[in-house]
Amino acid sequence: MKKTDLTLEVEDYKLNIRAAGIIIHNGKVLVHRNTNSNHYALVGGRVEIGEDSTSTLKREIQEEMGKDIEITGYVSTIENFFEMEDSKYHEIMFVHKAEFTKEEDKKIDYTIKNIEGKDYLQYEWIDIEKIDEYPIVPKAIKGILKQGEFPIHSINNDMKKE
Repeated sequence: MKKTDLTLEVEDYKLNIRAAGIIIHNGKVLVHRNTNSNHYALVGGRVEIGEDSTSTLKREIQEEMGKDIEITGYVSTIENFFEMEDSKYHEIMFVHKAEFTKEEDKKIDYTIKNIEGKDYLQYEWIDIEKIDEYPIVPKAIKGILKQGEFPIHSINNDMKKE
């Protein structure tokens, strides 16, 4: 039985609880991109009810890429506020450092295809030194990757007027 994602509709917001991973090889970080959109995001997905964020990350990577990972550290909690497709989101994202468990997977430097049949999703390596050239969401991820020191608590509010 599939469990329910921790996504709730509260007033005019959608509340998401998400887990994401930072996998770095050769100065590049693995991100996912929906080919129908214009942005990148860290790999991961929504936490299911009764599931902790590290288990979520392991499950999502296995489901989407067929790869096993180990969690190697805690990176950040990001409170993320944004609008997408005419909906307002309040997202709590737990970010963990991770690594593939198999030695051959640690050598991957090519785009990885989604194995669930979601051909519009792909997993790409982007150069951390050129991170500002990429539209990564939430934007707080760029600073976290450039700083390279963890843990960090960050609030990313794209809806707040500056």
